[in-house]
Amino acid sequence: MSTHASHPDIIKRLRRAEGHLRSIVTMLEQGRGCLEIAQQLQAVESAVASAKKTLVHDHIDHCLEHAVRDGRQSADETIREFKAITKYL
Repeated sequence: MSTHASHPDIIKRLRRAEGHLRSIVTMLEQGRGCLEIAQQLQAVESAVASAKKTLVHDHIDHCLEHAVRDGRQSADETIREFKAITKYL
């Protein structure tokens, strides 16, 4: 398994979101207001969605393109994989 150029950035984003999520749990335990908690949950959700989008785009831009160019995958296999991964966008 190869590491993608975007993976370090994605890991940073997800670690930040993980810490943020832990702070939201603390907010809930402290009885903080629902509006404030909902806003923070939205921020975490956006961060995770952005990380996922970056991962999918990187896979399409690099892995699928190189697989076809290098002859590691047929065009049909690449199209199937493209369709499979884009359902996560």
